[in-house]
Amino acid sequence: MKIAIICPAFLPATQFGGILFLALDIAKEISKKHSKVTVYTTDLDFLNNSKIFNKKLPKIESLDNFQIKRSHVNFNIELFFINLGMYKQITKDSPEIIHTIGIRSFQSFISAIISKFKKIPLITSDQGGLFTHPDYQNRGKKRILYKIQEPIIKFIIKQSEKIIVANEYEQEIFSKYCDVKKLKIIPNGIDINSFENIPFDFKNKYKIEEKMILFLGRFTKVKGIDILLNAYTKLIKENRFENVKLVIMGTDFGYSKEMFKKIKKNNLDKRIKVIIKPDRKEVIAAYHACEFLVLPSRWEMSPLTPLEGFACKKTSIGSKIHGIPYVIKDNENGLFFENENIDDLQKKMKELLLNPIKCQKLGINGYEMVKKKFNNNLMGEKIFDTYNSVLNLKSNMGNNET
Repeated sequence: MKIAIICPAFLPATQFGGILFLALDIAKEISKKHSKVTVYTTDLDFLNNSKIFNKKLPKIESLDNFQIKRSHVNFNIELFFINLGMYKQITKDSPEIIHTIGIRSFQSFISAIISKFKKIPLITSDQGGLFTHPDYQNRGKKRILYKIQEPIIKFIIKQSEKIIVANEYEQEIFSKYCDVKKLKIIPNGIDINSFENIPFDFKNKYKIEEKMILFLGRFTKVKGIDILLNAYTKLIKENRFENVKLVIMGTDFGYSKEMFKKIKKNNLDKRIKVIIKPDRKEVIAAYHACEFLVLPSRWEMSPLTPLEGFACKKTSIGSKIHGIPYVIKDNENGLFFENENIDDLQKKMKELLLNPIKCQKLGINGYEMVKKKFNNNLMGEKIFDTYNSVLNLKSNMGNNET
């Protein structure tokens, strides 16, 4: 089976986030099943920021059992990367299945066009939540861009044979735009084995002697960093929490200037360690070093960060909103706090810091949940079955036509 996996960004641009790692895990798993897998993507490098496109990256590269084909981004509007060369690459290779990840991308639009005119079945996965993202609700150029994208996204949905959604929340969103029969729930999975080895001693490298709370994510208002900073400021005013350090890791998506200003205003320079553009080894080392993670997001579709924390047997505190409750289970593998409620977040952080046995137990429960439900092997099996069912349906339709 020849499979094309389409993604707006791929390695080495690990700072791009969940879409990239989802595409990577799918490519790894499907390529094990005697299938020829090619990832078609851009030459986003993320060397300094989210708009670095590197022509020096290999146009064709082999990784594990699959191939990567990159084409240069001609121009971009925000995170809408336009790489016209992708069309020629995919049509020349003539895959049997096209699986695009990230519906709000130019790459998904190209995939849908090729699917329509070359009659290749299209599978779509999304991590962006269609029109539910807060940026879509806000005024400004992002909302205008999203409005322009709306007919494109509807075309992609219509052209898709199947749309893979991570949970019932995402299913409900998509059911407003297509028949529910087109939707297939397959939870995101991660490679738990890739988190077993600790790359290095994170605390020793950064000279951290205190207990450590970890935030990992894009530096954007949507991720709720301001909520976390306010709660942490209140927390450390109590003398018994003087030995608690907050580590913030991620890449700037428009909020870093305000974040650093807030840190300085609250005299937190020595209490908070900010690591910009961490590599994968630093992230994994930080997971193992922390007491727990905090996910204070104002919006999430199906977050991978808590799953990665669970893979390292570390629990998470998360907002009780949108797709987060499908990953974090209150008092089973983590804790919820009421969205935007600084006092409640402070209370939950105190609870875990004062009860290390409970903190550890929640992390172990999360680890067991990932092994049973959110592992990449299970995800790969279900996605491969979806490919087969779509191809069988196409084959039967072809036989009926003759």
